[in-house]
Amino acid sequence: MSEKIKIVTIIGARPQIIKAAALSRAIKNNFSDQIQEIIVHTGQHYDENMSAVFFKELGIPQPDYNLHVGSASHGVQTARMIEGVEKILLDEKPDYLVLYGDTNSTLAGAVAASKILVPIVHIEAGLRSYNKSMPEEINRILCDHSAALLFSPTETGFNNLVKEGFDPDRRAPFSADNPGIYHCGDVMFDNSLHFADLAKINSLVLKDLNIENERFVLCTIHRNNNTDEPTRLQQIFEALLEIVKRSDHYLVLPLHPRTAKLLMTNLTEAVYQQLMHHERIKLIPPVSFLDMIALEMHATLIITDSGGVQKEAYFFQKPCIIMRPETEWKEIVELGAAAIADASKERILQAWENFLANPPIDYPQIFGDGHAASFICEEMLKNKM
Repeated sequence: MSEKIKIVTIIGARPQIIKAAALSRAIKNNFSDQIQEIIVHTGQHYDENMSAVFFKELGIPQPDYNLHVGSASHGVQTARMIEGVEKILLDEKPDYLVLYGDTNSTLAGAVAASKILVPIVHIEAGLRSYNKSMPEEINRILCDHSAALLFSPTETGFNNLVKEGFDPDRRAPFSADNPGIYHCGDVMFDNSLHFADLAKINSLVLKDLNIENERFVLCTIHRNNNTDEPTRLQQIFEALLEIVKRSDHYLVLPLHPRTAKLLMTNLTEAVYQQLMHHERIKLIPPVSFLDMIALEMHATLIITDSGGVQKEAYFFQKPCIIMRPETEWKEIVELGAAAIADASKERILQAWENFLANPPIDYPQIFGDGHAASFICEEMLKNKM
């Protein structure tokens, strides 16, 4: 094969920007003479701290296109993205459209590409929570069943695809009608290995928060079924306050914009005031990826409703309490490295006490060898030979 293949990569939410760094880095370092990457930012996350800063920090090329869709209802936002992505695909005529994860940007890309027969590469394929009330679950399923190449980060994800009818014995050339499925490891594990050393050198977040020599719990809350439902948000913060009261730990909570807006309205006055004025609670704006890695590496324990942070807790061998009724990362729960507590004060506190008394000691390498992005590039190239 003499000519380069061209891929269009769709990103829109902050986690996708970070994931895309692994593939862009692999292309730059190892496949620059074989793969041309066109990056499309849908603008799904439009807050400066939630997206643009990451391009600079992670060394990702600036997007070739930005659709600037901004915030809207699921239908309106997705429709705007489909329209914009379709035009770019018709203009660029790529060999593949690369999609990450399970956001509205992922769904829009899958719909646009499948209608005009552009082969889809889905990274993070096969993940299932088996809860279709989550918009992300619908997005995952529809993208997987439109894709030509499906790259699962875990064995469980690969097996989920097999259960849904994907044939692991199919042979190239792969297409939407003859899809190829792979268990390749996780591009975020690639990133965590790559950026951990940079974080140790460049991140000042522990010093800035004056917790360099303190024990702390790291917490992130962003899912709308937690932030938008006062009963659930109240339970979560009552548990967090109790953890701080019962221990010498600080609580560090980088606030997602949605969460920050709803604290005053969705918490009782008493809990809100305690949260605002407790000397060992650090409510901070969203942090950079390197600062987040530094916090994860030094935390005693991590509490989150983020799928990505669950994995990163595992990467850095930290116990994790999951504030959701289920998780797509079932392995970390089965291995005892994480516990599902949903938004229950009682279950969050019970998990906290269990992990303090019996912290996990074994973290098997279930997310690959740190070279998932290179494997993905190689398979895209093989399929076009």
